[in-house]
Amino acid sequence: MKALISLSDIKARTLLLCCFLFLAGGNALAADKATIDKQVASAMETFLQSPSAGQLIDRAHGVLVFPKVVEMGFGIGGQYGEGALLVDGDTEAYYASAGSSIGLQVGAQNKAQLVLFMTASGLKNFRRAKTWEAGVDGVITVARAAEDGTIDSNVERADIIGFVFSNSGFMYNLSLEGIKITGIQR
Repeated sequence: MKALISLSDIKARTLLLCCFLFLAGGNALAADKATIDKQVASAMETFLQSPSAGQLIDRAHGVLVFPKVVEMGFGIGGQYGEGALLVDGDTEAYYASAGSSIGLQVGAQNKAQLVLFMTASGLKNFRRAKTWEAGVDGVITVARAAEDGTIDSNVERADIIGFVFSNSGFMYNLSLEGIKITGIQR
């Protein structure tokens, strides 16, 4: 008996479905300035609950906050979120973060991402780029939090520090490599 759907058809349909969900999710997540600003403030409040977060923020030249990044996948995955670049506590510009991946993955999750530019040159290079890709245009050292909420001290000398967390706290074993960040008008 001949199979009704081949494996290559399944892969093609999965790819189309993921692309549709990714694009539809990106449009559904599009927010205005006030919404992004409110979500950024909430994410910063959550982040600052860590005892050492305030010290890092004080030393940072800029903080890029993506308060709501939706990630979904079924073999092929994608993620999308919108956020803002804060310099001296003020919103300077708005950005979108997008990425894709292939591998063993099923499901969806919401998370927040923060990127701290610890040097003036790192922030300047980010601002100049039309599209900035983590791992290509700048190396992000992903920080880990200890059980007591303190942040791994090994990141203190990094030029760019990344954090991934959810409402329940920091998430472990995650990467920001390959994420593309592009300026958006809001």
